[in-house]
Amino acid sequence: MDSSRQLYEAIRQDRQLTASLYRQALNDPTGTVKRLVALATERGLSVSTEEVRRFVAELEDPKSRRWLDKARGGL
Repeated sequence: MDSSRQLYEAIRQDRQLTASLYRQALNDPTGTVKRLVALATERGLSVSTEEVRRFVAELEDPKSRRWLDKARGGL
């Protein structure tokens, strides 16, 4: 499993973190991407800003797509 997928799965399992990221994405999409990269680093994963953007753009999960649609301007 690649680092982006591992990060996604870790975030998806933490409802509070998911909600926090979603709220942040509504107001600060670019900051959210930076936060995702920082979260990956904290977990020992190597993920670039571009990898995060590419991964999110390819998501097919309806709930995640909603996040993308709301945060599209910064992604």
